[in-house]
Amino acid sequence: MRAAVVGSGPNGLVAAIELARAGVETTVFEAHARPGGALRSAAPFGEGHIVDLGATSMPFAAMSPALAQLPLAAHGLRWVQPETPMAHPLDDGPAAVLHRDLERTSDGLGRDGRAWRRVHEPIARRMGEVASSVLRPLVPPTGPLPADPLLLASFGLRAAAPAAALARGAFRSEPARALFAGSAAHSWRPLSKPLTASFGVLFGAAAHAGGWPFVAGGSERLAEALVAVLRSLGGEVVTDAPIDDVASLDRFDLVLLDVAPRSAARLLVDRAAPAYLSALRRFRHAPAAAKVDLLLDGPVPWRDPAVAEAGIVHLGGSLAEIAAAERAVVRGALPERPFTLLAQQDAHDASRRPASDRGSREGRRVVWAYAHVPHGCTAPALELVTAQIERFAPGIRDRIVGAIETGPAALERSNPNLVGGDIIGGSIAGTQLLLRPTRSLRPYGTPDPRIWLCSASTPPGGGVHGMSGFHAARAALRAHGIPVPAPMTPSHPTPPHAPLAHHRSGDHR
Repeated sequence: MRAAVVGSGPNGLVAAIELARAGVETTVFEAHARPGGALRSAAPFGEGHIVDLGATSMPFAAMSPALAQLPLAAHGLRWVQPETPMAHPLDDGPAAVLHRDLERTSDGLGRDGRAWRRVHEPIARRMGEVASSVLRPLVPPTGPLPADPLLLASFGLRAAAPAAALARGAFRSEPARALFAGSAAHSWRPLSKPLTASFGVLFGAAAHAGGWPFVAGGSERLAEALVAVLRSLGGEVVTDAPIDDVASLDRFDLVLLDVAPRSAARLLVDRAAPAYLSALRRFRHAPAAAKVDLLLDGPVPWRDPAVAEAGIVHLGGSLAEIAAAERAVVRGALPERPFTLLAQQDAHDASRRPASDRGSREGRRVVWAYAHVPHGCTAPALELVTAQIERFAPGIRDRIVGAIETGPAALERSNPNLVGGDIIGGSIAGTQLLLRPTRSLRPYGTPDPRIWLCSASTPPGGGVHGMSGFHAARAALRAHGIPVPAPMTPSHPTPPHAPLAHHRSGDHR
């Protein structure tokens, strides 16, 4: 058989690899000059300062069964693991800090340390099993049921709650509540909504189990490694090759579309009934990211020096402030202080800096950041983001020597899957948490049995994990009577996991 994959984001590349591993002759078509989708890096400031143009920190890569089985290290991939995945500075007092070491995190949270452990440790210790269950369609199951339904049920009990309610009920101090709320804000939903707690629990547990890694040298190195694996299996990637009509792919037995639902509707206009096309066009997208990259003449002058050690910094203040900002964004209003995520990649990865600067703790540094803004927002975000950083790092304005703002429209121009600046593949509100991109129990299939969907708008959704492509490819193979390939066993897991710290002697928290 011959297969075509349209789009070379992580889901498209993983789908192509699964098809090639099953013996299917596979070609990936990418409209841009370089493959990768959101996995692109460049040096827009010159001088060797590498900036991720899309995805950067990748907690879901650390738990992805699809990526873990691939020999990515053999094709040059190297992960960078900050020992402090995340910090959350506050206006009054020291920052709340999330370390990979669960014990150290608990100690730093004082009277809430025991509660932090109680919420996260059961999931962190068995993250592999939890990840296999959550990084899949929730209905219907694809493959065997979870090995331990009770473990998943335990996670589900916490996950079902609104994040704000769990934070207030489980923790007594503002640092722990804010630390949890920052992770929960990755849901891009108001923190008063059910199921938002699942993001707080999962992101926190992931930090303790597998970290929030960066790709050494830039996120594009992951795309390059995936392309290398595909080519080693006989697959092909064709760039500068936009597909405007699936009729041009009629020579292929299978076609997988790593594109947003509206783009899929355009491609399928002559291959599907109007009702199905209408359902694709009604797909609801999430709020937007407004991205800002800054070049500084030195490190960020954080008020709390502990923040400098973090890979990711959540800038949002208190639980109440984050909840209010997220609620406003979903309603279409731009907050004065939007929740902002900031990454300090080159503080941990010297290969992202000019060679002359790699042995110094000083020198110019890149700040990668984005703010949560309303879908399709056109308001300038540079000053809003800078003000949020200045709030916790007084004097940063004086260190800015270069700035690049990439608003929602520019993000979509760079990658059509980022509709209106939506970087997570669609809202998880309402039925879209369970049934996406349409209200169907066949999330990857289309009315044309040759054509399948595999973008982040299909289950399990956004994040760099490749699982949407993994499940879509396997569903297509099964539908055509082709045995799915057995898991590969690379010599080096991807990325490296670290054991949780053990309890101290006599500590029964």
